[in-house]
Amino acid sequence: MWLEVDGEVVFGAGRLCLLESIDRLGSINKAAQDLNMSYRAAWGKIKASEERLGIKLVETKVGGSSGGGTQLTSKAKGIIERYKDYENLVNKHAKEIFDENFTGEL
Repeated sequence: MWLEVDGEVVFGAGRLCLLESIDRLGSINKAAQDLNMSYRAAWGKIKASEERLGIKLVETKVGGSSGGGTQLTSKAKGIIERYKDYENLVNKHAKEIFDENFTGEL
């Protein structure tokens, strides 16, 4: 399940996993490694979603002696929360519809 704008993916399970991994690990690079994808692919997905949504999803801090890192914006955290609510609602209704149409049939 995913959300699109003009036929282009804006947000879905993959982006959810990516953002949650960034939030947990504090780094796009570490999140990409965690999800077995390249940094470039992870960064591309983030930038594409940011452009299509018109908001920043991450704040990056350049490395150095104190190290770099990435944090989710409050808007990204809000989108994650709303997406999970949406996903739960869709799954609930899908189960209800399935039960209404197939209970006792299988």
